[in-house]
Amino acid sequence: MEYSLKDKYDFIKNEIVKINSKNPIEIVRKMMHKDPISIHGPEHHFLDGASFLVAYKNAGGDIDLSYCLDELEKRTVKMPGAMCAYWGVCGSVASVGASLSIIHGTQPLSTDEYYKDNMEYTSGVLAEMSKIGGARCCKRNAFLSLSHAVRFANGKYGTAMESEDIVCEFSSLNKQCLGEKCPFHRKDKSL
Repeated sequence: MEYSLKDKYDFIKNEIVKINSKNPIEIVRKMMHKDPISIHGPEHHFLDGASFLVAYKNAGGDIDLSYCLDELEKRTVKMPGAMCAYWGVCGSVASVGASLSIIHGTQPLSTDEYYKDNMEYTSGVLAEMSKIGGARCCKRNAFLSLSHAVRFANGKYGTAMESEDIVCEFSSLNKQCLGEKCPFHRKDKSL
């Protein structure tokens, strides 16, 4: 079945709030296995930040999740596909950065620490991604972005989000998989 980007966003918003986990990687994995989610695609620009927001809320974050998801949708629907190649910034990183901005109410004229913190998060994870290089992989970049976000938010704000050791189960679906060069590549193909 063909899904429009709007269909995918609506599906994500309706399904993701049903997941009761403090682990954004667990949340994003569950969603990645759902039919409307492609191996690559701009729906990840919303999905990754939404996974962070849900985990943040489930870990005790004081946010109006419905408002946050609606605001994230408004911001991420503007992001084109293939941002990583054409803009030099990963859509997953921008999505989680937008989520941090929404959580903290950061605006263009903000002078508080959150403005700086958002830039610290995005520049840190982009530096990690730059060491790996391409080709694109929305799954790898989601895992990098979200695992970095958990470490960042737990260390910076004392949140109680959880993480996990990541082994990618999507590499056989990705024709451009980097294999052993990817930090999440499954070494034992029999698993």
